[in-house]
Amino acid sequence: MSSSTSTSTDGPGGEGTEPVTLEDIRAAAGRLKGAAHRTPVLRSRTLDRLVGAEVHLKCENFQRIGAFKFRGAYNALAQLPPAQLANGVAAYSSGNHAQAVALAARELGSKAVIVMPEDSPRSKMEATADYGAEIVTYDRYTEDREAIGERLAQDRGLALVPPYDHPHIIAGQGTAALELLEETGELDALVVPVGGGGLAAGSATAAKALYPHIQVIGVEPEAGDDTRRSLAAGRRVSLDAVPRTIADGQGAVTPGELTFSLNRRLLAAVELVSDEEIRAAMRLAFERLKVVIEPSGATGLAALLAGRIDPVPARVGVVISGGNVGVRRFLELMEGDGHP
Repeated sequence: MSSSTSTSTDGPGGEGTEPVTLEDIRAAAGRLKGAAHRTPVLRSRTLDRLVGAEVHLKCENFQRIGAFKFRGAYNALAQLPPAQLANGVAAYSSGNHAQAVALAARELGSKAVIVMPEDSPRSKMEATADYGAEIVTYDRYTEDREAIGERLAQDRGLALVPPYDHPHIIAGQGTAALELLEETGELDALVVPVGGGGLAAGSATAAKALYPHIQVIGVEPEAGDDTRRSLAAGRRVSLDAVPRTIADGQGAVTPGELTFSLNRRLLAAVELVSDEEIRAAMRLAFERLKVVIEPSGATGLAALLAGRIDPVPARVGVVISGGNVGVRRFLELMEGDGHP
């Protein structure tokens, strides 16, 4: 994390070691105990039949703020010096990281300033404000959120908490997979949504350390395939424009530097799903599982249901990364009118 007080960005363990390890993720789990929910793992015979496998859903839509992002934000803020916490933090996010930093700051006695796109889902913006954060809006298609966030942090002396590209964020996100595997034991595969790559990197770090033979498969929306393209090229590549997809939480243009270095080594593949396949997964989760999932949270499930993962592993875990979608938006999506 960066700030005017020069908070260290060195990875745990120092130069020459792995930037994030299983020990870091276990330490994060210790910090999160009592602060984050241990979210449920759901099973469905109907889902197993449709997919042709034993499916375990790690439901981060039941996490605090409705998404996995609280794990990384709290783990990062909890390691800031007390003086920096007292001064405050800043973040930029399309929604879930915004809420996560806002709530983590409130829980730890700090204050947050959040840079959010002006077209963020209303439910996410309202929730961020309800957690006590100051919101600064910008146009995601013409302005640079990182530049805005860095300027705010510098001007106000705030610690800038990145949405994914930091060891403390990645370690916190990895606790979701750690919990899942503690409950299920060894799985043949773990399917994880990929945006900036923090959840995938943390999940893959935990999973491969515990079970070296597990396949960790990332999933992106078709319009936002920056990580898949980067893996194919062997280097980080950028999309020409911000992806237009209903999966707004997976709108990264370029993979994170640290997250890509981990995902390049640890992911078996990255599969793509269409907006229609995402809608179908959301609909099935609602009608058959009685669970509400936001579009970005549904991409892993969508990949399984749409047959994007072939052959299907016998025992597979899926991280349902979030459920922050308002009633009106959910209905628009189910009726096919919720265009990006």
